[in-house]
Amino acid sequence: MPPPKVTKSDAEWRTLLTPMQYAVAREKATERAFTGQFWNHHEPGIYRCVACGTPLFASDTKFDSACGWPSYFAPLNPENVREEPDTSHGMIRTEVLCNVCDAHLGHVFDDGPPPTGRRYCINSVSLRFEPFSEP
Repeated sequence: MPPPKVTKSDAEWRTLLTPMQYAVAREKATERAFTGQFWNHHEPGIYRCVACGTPLFASDTKFDSACGWPSYFAPLNPENVREEPDTSHGMIRTEVLCNVCDAHLGHVFDDGPPPTGRRYCINSVSLRFEPFSEP
């Protein structure tokens, strides 16, 4: 069963997100490659949606794709992400969104490693990291 939707007005999103977070999550912008906080991040934990906190990706699915953005071979829970066709900028791609709040996360490609062969190429600014707590 999909998680319940989070909806907010544009004004509410603007108060909750930084200008860059808003531009990416709500307006589908893209941060520059190799500039995001998590592209080269290796700490164990969970990556959550910056807008609503939904858990999206686990650190054990993260891999170095050399593309300059954090890359994962699978979402933590497939019901928490949604894929939609994206034909913007003269390209044919598959957009990845948070299925709870509709935040733009990035794109998914079929050039990732096993076991899925997929590369979820995600903007760092679309994510909030939660480290695993010490036992």
